[in-house]
Amino acid sequence: MRHWKCVPMITLLLLLAACGGGTAEETVDLRDRYHDMTGCTMEAAVSCDQEGLAWEAVLRCDYVPNGESTVEVLSPESIAGVKALLNNTDWRLEYQGDSLNAGTLSDEEISPALCLPRLMNALRDGWLLEENEEDWNGVPCRRLTVDQSGVKDGKILSTLWLRQNDGTPLRGEIAVDGEIILTAEFTSFAFCDIINPAEQES
Repeated sequence: MRHWKCVPMITLLLLLAACGGGTAEETVDLRDRYHDMTGCTMEAAVSCDQEGLAWEAVLRCDYVPNGESTVEVLSPESIAGVKALLNNTDWRLEYQGDSLNAGTLSDEEISPALCLPRLMNALRDGWLLEENEEDWNGVPCRRLTVDQSGVKDGKILSTLWLRQNDGTPLRGEIAVDGEIILTAEFTSFAFCDIINPAEQES
């Protein structure tokens, strides 16, 4: 069993105190913290409304880079507790029940259950297209848009609004070929251990 030790948010506040100036260097430093993390836990309201498919649920995700992540439904009550396991290397989902599988969206076959892991993966490894400072619902954020090629050559853009005070996500969107297909409103987020560079060299 994998045990995670979450980093207190006060530590992140200190680490990110210099952010907010809008420089490329600060964005690189911010993304590096996601790239170097061993994992994170998050909760968000995920929704889509595409071609007659309306789907909304509050999801909890335990994200493990290059490992097995877990997505669990917290609401609606009718499917609460249903879980899916995600193999990040091939975006394969294994469901404990069929009710979490809301189908796939677009030719890239993106499932709503993949929204949170995909946003983290994009933030870690996607190609940065845009960055700017932008408020979301009155909260000062750094807005990043990153590009990841789809398996069927579709253009997948992920946009995240990261709080300037601590670098955690407030909102995320996934768009395929110019159409937003998924949105996530984050309600909680916690980093887990940051990889020590000395440990990587040993």
